Amino acid sequence: MTGPEPHAVGIHKKEGETVKKFLGVLAAAAALTFAVSAGFAADAIKVGFVDTYTGPATAYTNDVLDGFKLEIGKINAKGGVLGRKIEFVTRDDKYKPDIGLTMAKELVLKENVDLLVGTISSAVALAVSDLAKKEKVPFIVTFAKSDKITGSMGHRYVFSISENSEMAGRAAAKGLAKKPYTKYWIAGDDYEYGHSIANAVFSHLSELNPKVQKIGESWWKEGETDFTPYITQILAAKPDFVIVATGGRGMVNFQKAAQSTGFNKRVPFYQHTAIELSTLSPQGQNAPEGVYGTANYLFYFPATKENQAFADEFKKAYNRQPKIGALYGHLLAKFVAKAYQKAGKVDKEKFIDAMEGMTLDSPVGPMEMRACDHQVALPMFFGVTKKSPQYEHLVAGDVISVPGKEYLPSCADVMKTRAK
Repeated sequence: MTGPEPHAVGIHKKEGETVKKFLGVLAAAAALTFAVSAGFAADAIKVGFVDTYTGPATAYTNDVLDGFKLEIGKINAKGGVLGRKIEFVTRDDKYKPDIGLTMAKELVLKENVDLLVGTISSAVALAVSDLAKKEKVPFIVTFAKSDKITGSMGHRYVFSISENSEMAGRAAAKGLAKKPYTKYWIAGDDYEYGHSIANAVFSHLSELNPKVQKIGESWWKEGETDFTPYITQILAAKPDFVIVATGGRGMVNFQKAAQSTGFNKRVPFYQHTAIELSTLSPQGQNAPEGVYGTANYLFYFPATKENQAFADEFKKAYNRQPKIGALYGHLLAKFVAKAYQKAGKVDKEKFIDAMEGMTLDSPVGPMEMRACDHQVALPMFFGVTKKSPQYEHLVAGDVISVPGKEYLPSCADVMKTRAK
């Protein structure tokens, strides 16, 4: 058996070398692609969302995420911040503090996020806030309403885009103080938020109108669906007005009960966010009329070009009108981007310093992140539900606007609360 001719061996060697070179080029290209991809991910500013993405609360939280995505998409399209894109990852807390805390730890310790955001549950918010303080990671609350978040349990690492129960109570009291009602009944969900919002409304109402008196109260478990015994008890007491302290799914559940029993026609009542689209849109034309409420955002009020432009842009993107959560998500994106730009680098402590006292424009006017307590000074709209020929759902009528500076607790009061 004879071997290959010398010339043939040379050809095979050259072919082998060519193949090796080609494979080497491919390997280098693949390595470069991986390096670029990994480098981009490493250079991105990473935001970690901990929020409720299953169940009834998604009526609120999905709008937060969508509002954030819409604004961040525009920011990234213009080159991001400091030459970096802003990325985000989400974790579902399932409305449970223990799960929320676990998810937040995972985002901080494994995902290495630059900041934490989210939460609609106050219990989850307070648990994550404690973690943020320990790990020295900025945490921006987007929906949870407990006044403890930026009040008694506030600290350097927590901020709030949403109004809290103390703020809502002060604003509602301003509206109710102008009404002729004196005999009040308080009823609501028997958990922290329910008691917090009820106490805030009535305590400040008592200061503004010393003639008011509380003639009774009743509380039900969170998630209650049968309100008939409570409605019967309330009507028997014959109050002039009822403060209904419900949150989340309780908002719609109680309104449905009020409509089916005619409760709203026999006694007027108040719910925070009763006039907000998140509460009214699921009910269509069947929501009860004459219900007083407060909200930070209405897509049709104020009727300014800025608000109209925001509502139109959101509807074009998602084929629905923006709810309050959309404003929170929008503000979150703008504050995050502006704070990093002002800080000049991706640094947690410099980010916090930049956020303090920051102001920016919004669909409902200028916003300030107060330096003293890290609370956004949102306007509050007080109105009453009514039908409108323009929409398939009820809207707010007789709307009055209460500027943030008129109902926020003073910085001195907040510091006293924290000192206690």
